[in-house]
This record gives sequence, C-alpha cells and structure tokens, in this order.
Amino acid sequence: MSTTATIRLTSEDGPRVGVRGWAALAVLMLPVLLVSIDNTVLSFALPEISLALAPTGAEQLWIIDSYALVLAGLLVTMGVLGDRFGRRRMLFIGATGFATVSVLAAFAPTAGLLIAARVGLGFFGAMLMPSTLSLLRSVFPNRDQRRLAIAIWASAFSAGSALGPVVGGFLLEHFAWGSVFLLAVPMLIPLLIGGFWLLPESRDPSPGRIDPLGILMSMGAMVPVVYAIKSFAVDGPNALAGVLALLGVFVGFLFVRRQLRAEVPMLDMALFRRGGFSGAILVNLLSVVALVGFLYFVPQQLQLVLGLSPMVAGLALVPGMAMMIVAGLSVVPISRRVSPHIVVPVGLSLSVLGYVIVAMTAQLNSVAWLMAAFVVLGMGIGAAETVSNELILSHAPPAKAGAASAVSETAYELGAVLGTAVLGGIITAFYRGALVIPENVPAETADQARETLAGAYAAAEGLPPAVGDSLWQAAIHAFDSGIVTTSLIGALLVASAMVISAITLRPSRDVKR
Repeated sequence: MSTTATIRLTSEDGPRVGVRGWAALAVLMLPVLLVSIDNTVLSFALPEISLALAPTGAEQLWIIDSYALVLAGLLVTMGVLGDRFGRRRMLFIGATGFATVSVLAAFAPTAGLLIAARVGLGFFGAMLMPSTLSLLRSVFPNRDQRRLAIAIWASAFSAGSALGPVVGGFLLEHFAWGSVFLLAVPMLIPLLIGGFWLLPESRDPSPGRIDPLGILMSMGAMVPVVYAIKSFAVDGPNALAGVLALLGVFVGFLFVRRQLRAEVPMLDMALFRRGGFSGAILVNLLSVVALVGFLYFVPQQLQLVLGLSPMVAGLALVPGMAMMIVAGLSVVPISRRVSPHIVVPVGLSLSVLGYVIVAMTAQLNSVAWLMAAFVVLGMGIGAAETVSNELILSHAPPAKAGAASAVSETAYELGAVLGTAVLGGIITAFYRGALVIPENVPAETADQARETLAGAYAAAEGLPPAVGDSLWQAAIHAFDSGIVTTSLIGALLVASAMVISAITLRPSRDVKR
C-alpha cells in the first residue's frame, strides 16, 4: 500500500513553532520574492529590451519563456534530488548560481545571449523553488501554522509582483534595462547568510537509488510538449509542433509506467490518485496561465499604447497585486471552516469577472478599467493559490515533500510558459492578422511593424509624421482586437479551473478523517 494512502490529515498534526520558525519563513520568502519580481520586472522591461536588442517576435517570446521552459523541465528532477541530497543544500547551490547568472543576463549584448542567460537562470531556479516549499513542511509540522505560513509564502509571489513594477520602473527610468536582473544579488545574499543559521537540513530518509533514465524521461516529457505549444502559438498548426507534442506525450507515458513499476519510484504516482492533489495542481496550472497571460499584454498596453512611463505603469498594477496578498491571507481563516470545493470556485469567479471587464473595455484604452479588472482578477487568484498550495503539501508524506513541491512548482512554471506562449501567441497572431499597413510604408518597415507592437512603435518613429501616425494607429487597433479575444480565452480557462475545483476538492474524497 502506498504511504500516501494512510496519511491522516488533522488540524493539529504536529508541534507548534516559535519565533525561530517564523524567521525561517522570512528567509524562505526571499527566493520566492525574487522570482516573482524577476517575472514582473521582465514583462515591464520587455518594451525597452525590444527597442535595445531588436528581437524578432519569436525571440521576444523566448526571452520570457526560456527561463520557465527549463525550470518546468527540471523542477521534478531537482525536487527529487533535494529529497535525496538535502533540500537546504539544493537551495544554497541554486541561490549562488542564480545570482551569478543574473549578472551575466544584466549585460547580455544580444537577444540570443539574453535567452541563453535566461536558460541558466531556469537551471538554478529549478533548485530554488521546490526547496522553499518543501522546507516549509519541515519547519511547520503543525497544519494550522503551516496553512498560515503557506499563505504568507504565497503572498511573496504577489508582493514581488507588486514591488517589481515599482522598483523595476524606477530602475528602468534611471538605468539600462539590465539593471532589473541585478536585483538578484542583494536579495540572495541574505538568504545564504540567514538560511545557514535558521533553516534545518531535511531529506528523505529512504530515498532509493538515483534513476538517470527517469530524470531524462521527466525532461523528455516536459520540454517537447512545452516547445510544441510555443511553436503552435507562434507559427500556427505545423508538423514540427505535432511531432514534438506526440513525442512528449509518449515519453511521459513511459515515465509514468516506469514510476509505477519501480520499487522506490522517483515520483510517487499514487499522489495523483488523490483528487485533492490532482485537482489543486490543475487549479494552479490554469490560474497561473490566466494571470501570466494578463501580465504579458497589459504592460505593453500601459506603456506603448497609453504612453505611461515604466514607473507609472508599475504603480497602476500595484492595487491588483496588493489585493492578491490580502485575499491570500484573508482566505486562511475561511478555509478552516469552509470546504475547498466551495472556497476555490467562489474565488476564481472573481478572476473570470476580471477578464470579462478587460474584454469589454479593451477598445477604451482606459487605465482605470485595467486597474479595476486586475484588482478583481487578483483577488480570485490570490485566494485560490493559497488553498491549492496548502492542499498539495498536505496530501504528500513529509519524506516526499520535495517531489510534491516540485510537481506544484512545475504546474506553476508550466502555467507561466503556457500563459506567455498560448495567450501571448494568440494576441501576437491576432495583432499580425489585423494589422493593416498604410500606403507609403516601405516593405522592410512594414515587416518590422508586423513582428511586435514595440516593433511597430519603433517603425512609426522612423517615418514621416503623417505616415508614422497612421501606422501607429493601425497597430493600436490591431493590438486591441487581440486583447479582446485573449481576455475571453483567459476567462474560459479560469472557468474551467472553477469546475475542476468544485468536483475534485471535496475533502471526503481525499482525506481520511
């Protein structure tokens, strides 16, 4: 019988911790804060990066996605290695490497080298993220305290996203775009110092042997599928995307079969038989797709279409990020009394409303409506993420906390890839299809304008005023049409998460009382 089948989940399942435990939580929030700042800052820096490095439309997506693609491919592997060799050790190695590569990214002279640096960040980031969540299980054995700790930990994502635009906006107005990557250095040094004194080492006492073939299979399942989705989103239906998708699914099937037959599997597939675990993973995935898709196009609309500076554009999103934090913390006492299959769908219904507001007001190009939409959307996602992350950890035995955390983080990062690749790809495709190039625009300039909205902005600046203004207005109209479709698809994704959570998160199905 699987160890997960005999887990007993109660409100008091371990001793309560004191000040030292909460200080350890503060240290564990630093890498989470960093990653969320990095993602948001990069979205806001993308217009300046596009103007400075002149990436193609595909390269622009890869600048965002290469990090998350590598992260998603390696998270399960790094989580399992952390269970075996020590989660604190993996955290320290990841922090050191992440800080070093961040410096290289800051001074990348070309789009290709920036993408390469982002790949390196993904490699070391894969060591960071599973370690932070799995160490929470070790630091907080009491479930009530752990629920609050996870809410605070999850709020670091929102806090980082809120701080990112403001801090990043300040940096972008006073320094080159590379300065946003240098934030990693002062944030990770306290982690290394404080973690040495505050974080206990933890590992699986019976980890079994290392499975190199299983590691390769886990990567071979993730990377082709994500790449296929990106290829489909950017280039439309094509043979390469189809072949890669089938390859990834086939390798994933082989990976699952191998894990089921292994005496000590790399990833305990019995976890997925629990509806609460699988349902929470899917909720994380779909809600992050919707959130990251929103954060992909809104900074471009605020800065390029509405003409806001990076700093002001960042401040416009702070209320929504703040509401994500408030909702994530406020749902903790509610989740003690109300079943997750009610709390999560109700929260996500707000996110659906937020996307509908964006779709209905896209043509208005209004800062106020975008702010209001993000406030509503952020409330729903903040509440849902807190509950789902707590369920994921609670349904896994402590010895497998790293692997379970890695699955949760894989869903998050895969959602980030899909949010940018699918929703970003859709808005790019609609933009290109709807863009009507005015007469008297040279062919080379027209091609530049079709690549990205930033490309159209740069192209319009180099034309005579009348022709340039006509091109820019056509680009704005095309971009707005893509926002409507993308927002409606985002609403459907969140609605799907609502249905999944209502069906799968019933405690009676997953928890042995």
